[in-house]
Amino acid sequence: MNLEQLLKNIDYQLVKGSLNLKINDLKYDSRKVTKNDLYIALTGFNNDGHDYLKNALENGAIALVVSKDIDLPDDITIIKVPDTRLALAYLSAAYFNYPNKDLTVIGVTGTTGKTTTTHMIRDILQSSNIKCGLIGSIGIKYNDQVIHTNNTTPESYEVHKAFRQMLDAGITHVVMEASSQAFKLNRLAGITFDLGVLTNLTSDHIGPGEHASQEEYLSCKNKLFLNSKEIIINNDSLYLEEVLKNVHAKKSTYALNNPADLQVSNIKLLNEENFLGTEFTTKGLINDTFKISMPGKFNVYNALCAIMVCEKLKVDRQKEKEALLTTKVRGRMEIALITPKFKVLIDYAHTEDGMKELVQTLREYKPKRLVSIFGGGGNRPKERRYNLGEIIGGASDLCIITMDNPRFEQISAINKDIQVGLNKVNAKFIEIEDRAEAIKYACYNAKEGDLILLVGKGHEEYQEIKGTKYYFNELDIINEIKKNL
Repeated sequence: MNLEQLLKNIDYQLVKGSLNLKINDLKYDSRKVTKNDLYIALTGFNNDGHDYLKNALENGAIALVVSKDIDLPDDITIIKVPDTRLALAYLSAAYFNYPNKDLTVIGVTGTTGKTTTTHMIRDILQSSNIKCGLIGSIGIKYNDQVIHTNNTTPESYEVHKAFRQMLDAGITHVVMEASSQAFKLNRLAGITFDLGVLTNLTSDHIGPGEHASQEEYLSCKNKLFLNSKEIIINNDSLYLEEVLKNVHAKKSTYALNNPADLQVSNIKLLNEENFLGTEFTTKGLINDTFKISMPGKFNVYNALCAIMVCEKLKVDRQKEKEALLTTKVRGRMEIALITPKFKVLIDYAHTEDGMKELVQTLREYKPKRLVSIFGGGGNRPKERRYNLGEIIGGASDLCIITMDNPRFEQISAINKDIQVGLNKVNAKFIEIEDRAEAIKYACYNAKEGDLILLVGKGHEEYQEIKGTKYYFNELDIINEIKKNL
């Protein structure tokens, strides 16, 4: 594409060179630059792309986009912009010919629930023969394609590239996790969302490498709703006034506790021989009963949100019910095994709040025993491990402490820290360092009515040990156990 065309929606200054250039591709990693690429120098938390301009030129860059004053040879085109991340977003949209304009785009933001809610929405739409792609923490998914990503919301180039690939593959709708970090780093700049959705908000993601303050965090969330044609909000959430500041889009609400357009009148927690999940009845906008194969009241919130989105998109109600009954999200309250004797559940919870909510929720299902298998991450604060032992130990009938990304620490030392918290609440525990063996032990020695909880790994498929990631997938262990039962 012609460079001048690419720049038409960008505030820029031509420092030197010509705009009459044919650009092969856009690159923001100097190592990936090839002949006639446009290199955009991004400034990150740990690296500054301006330090690699010469590398980009050596690899064949024909032009550079920068935000600093630089001194380079006269025969190179240099474009200066106020913010290179913002420029990358608009350049990417132009390069892929604005694919989001031909897609129905649903953005889901919130402190928790984004992954589960986006999967529920996608499953419902797919069940209704609406071709829907997904972008989020478990990757980019459309048709049979699954593309790994490093961030909940990928860099703007990857977002627009995915939009274009989806559109070319016949996809009409995209549901995506819209993280506050993505708005802070302008990864979603220039995108207008057909529906902007809020799952919930708490005080989170404040600190080094994330958000400087609660005000900044809420301001970033606010950007989704300022750029949405219509919005759907959890009316039980905190900070609604701040996150909806200056938002004038048409609003619909759902809630369990506060008045809303869609409310819940009754919730049943179901722990049956062949089922673990929740049934709930709605009132208001929809008067009906739904059943989900995912435990917990917080999954009722996620399901309400998904139902409301799909109602807006005029999906058949029966299709909604059928999809919600079978929806599974990898590593998020995932029922991995159900036998007449015991059940196994996998969850990604790895923060103190997440683990507290997880074990408290599962206790509400009144298992005869809650057996929790977990470890602590290496090179992390000891205080976190003490609290981990106290939180999970206090709610479990048996704890099996094991490996969970020990990194550069000894597993035994990590588990010794966890034991401080376990002992504080007089928890019953054993230690099995090999996580696969810990899972097998729990299943082969299960008692009638056990609920076995695998905490912390979720969808991860590795153990990080001394700088190397070794393949490890809890579902492989579960499948081996299934064969031997």
